[in-house]
Amino acid sequence: MRLSELCSKEIINLENGEKMGNSGYIDLIFDEQSGKIEYILVPGKFRFLSFGIKNYIQIPWESIKRIGPDIIIIETERQIYGNK
Repeated sequence: MRLSELCSKEIINLENGEKMGNSGYIDLIFDEQSGKIEYILVPGKFRFLSFGIKNYIQIPWESIKRIGPDIIIIETERQIYGNK
């Protein structure tokens, strides 16, 4: 699967039923030693007065339960919110 194919999928968290929206753009974080994917970065929700700051959600790769034709199903309580 190509990274561009992941970008078009909707992300849903089974832990709390939250619809995290359409990813639109996904970035990957790799472990430099092993080359394995550690996290996916997904654009976060817009926060008022955050001009010029991009919010993102860092989802652990092991939290991904299934990647289907239209959605990515994750199950996690642990999400790291940050800014770029």
